[in-house]
Amino acid sequence: MHKTTFTIEDNNFIFLNSVAGKRKSVYVNKLLAKDKMQHLKEAVLKANQEEAADSNYQKELADWDTTLSDGIDE
Repeated sequence: MHKTTFTIEDNNFIFLNSVAGKRKSVYVNKLLAKDKMQHLKEAVLKANQEEAADSNYQKELADWDTTLSDGIDE
């Protein structure tokens, strides 16, 4: 756990005070966790889109699919 100090605009502080009261740290931590999850989702989506657009990668995946099932009786 870390303590930090930062400056926020008056109108944002008034809002924070009204919704979080004495639990400002809990509220800010929840906002940060939510934003972190959103960034992670966006990164995964971007990576998936890049993989789907990479024809060399798609060919290699298809080759591995063939190799993985080679010699397995159905």
